[in-house]
Amino acid sequence: MLNPPLNVGSPLAMRLLVALTGALITASTAVAADARLDSWFTEHTGQYARSYLTDADRISGNAVSTWSRGAISQALPAYCGVYEISSSAGWVYLRTTGLGSHTMGPWYGNAAHSQLFMNVPKSSATLYRIPRTPTVPASKTLTGLGPIGLFVDGVIMFDSRDAFSVSAASGTEANPGLGIWNRDAFVNEGVTFDPANAHQPGSGQYHYHANAIALRALLGDNVNYDPVTKLYRENTNNPASAHSPILGWVRDGFPVYGPYGYANATNPASAVRRMISGFIPRDLSNTSVSNRSTLPVWAGRAQNRSFTLAAAQYGPPVSATRPFGRYLEDNDYLGDLGFTLGTQFDLDEFNGRFCVTPEFPGGTYAYFTAISSSGAPVFPYNIGRQYYGNPSGAAIMGGAYPEPVTTNFVGGGNFVPRLLSPGFANVGADVTLTWSSTEGGTYVVAASTNLQTWATNIVPSVTATGAVARATEAGAGTNHAQRFYKVTRTALAPYTN
Repeated sequence: MLNPPLNVGSPLAMRLLVALTGALITASTAVAADARLDSWFTEHTGQYARSYLTDADRISGNAVSTWSRGAISQALPAYCGVYEISSSAGWVYLRTTGLGSHTMGPWYGNAAHSQLFMNVPKSSATLYRIPRTPTVPASKTLTGLGPIGLFVDGVIMFDSRDAFSVSAASGTEANPGLGIWNRDAFVNEGVTFDPANAHQPGSGQYHYHANAIALRALLGDNVNYDPVTKLYRENTNNPASAHSPILGWVRDGFPVYGPYGYANATNPASAVRRMISGFIPRDLSNTSVSNRSTLPVWAGRAQNRSFTLAAAQYGPPVSATRPFGRYLEDNDYLGDLGFTLGTQFDLDEFNGRFCVTPEFPGGTYAYFTAISSSGAPVFPYNIGRQYYGNPSGAAIMGGAYPEPVTTNFVGGGNFVPRLLSPGFANVGADVTLTWSSTEGGTYVVAASTNLQTWATNIVPSVTATGAVARATEAGAGTNHAQRFYKVTRTALAPYTN
């Protein structure tokens, strides 16, 4: 790839040549604009995933690329997030390690942070697909345990439950239990979430149940990051100035946006504001609510049962050991209480609405992350208890494409770096080359005056420690009227493939 001469204010005209193995592929090579192809966060694709293992590590900035705890071991580095995007006429396919592009962790088992959480994340070679043309069935499907979608940085999306539900009216809980009174993951497991609001089970599958705040910070979605504490918080001091970006895609092919949308769902010129969830806590003064002897109406619809329960289906009465809010079904849907969707609240019982967005100016159904005015996650978090569309997307077992595909992006260990514009330490003197590197890669820089004879001893070989690498040739501008460079990756450190 030969760039035109660069005018840098001196007679020296520098030309740059990049000689790399393979074709240069970026997400922008999609033949047509399609948010399902080009909304994925691949900016850090050449970087190792990293974790803080303790609060002391977080505060000191001691992030590690390998770790182990209990039965989980990440013995080799793994590249973060999405490392391949492919497509067919009907599907978008994503390969991901499932590890965040932000620094993950730490995880604790108690609020005092005196007990480390038993689980740490582990790279997974996941092939996931979502439909390019979603369909909307009249009969809705309950969300299941495990992945219900994928965030744009390749981290798995879970629904609002943990794995437990009430198995007897006495309050006994089991996995999976009866599935009538389902435990809220944010309420019951939030203590184990890291500052990004994510955690992992014994399998090491890192995932979000609620507000993906670290991802939102990477995407510029009205989140403040404190570089000293390494913590995130909603920017509640200033109103959001732009519509939230797409945070992820649900199995049904519809997007999940951050919490901010247009005040008028069909008018992109209207103000941007926080979307109001359609759910509120039930009226605890009602005896049937405090005794958990009736379901909220929305839950009856979702579970395809009467909201009036038989005694064997009761939940445990509200108590100190089974507090109010412990279960999803401790919430009511405003639409069932006589309030008007689109006027008094924004999001339906699936936690979405039909609206225009920057990516869909003609309109789309979209889910929105639900937060309070203080920035705290609120029920139902990302999506409701049912999918709005047909959840035909899923992980592909075995990892092989089930049909011919077009490859739209390749990253991770196979990322093809790009030589960036050169920098000049002193115009006419030293030349500093910068390229988007693959961490763990060893690079050799060669130079030529004629594109025929190349010198490879102009600088020492460079081992990349991040997504950008640099090398400086001293005196290049003094000694040459024109200069060509090529950068070749000669080795790559072992990593989890």
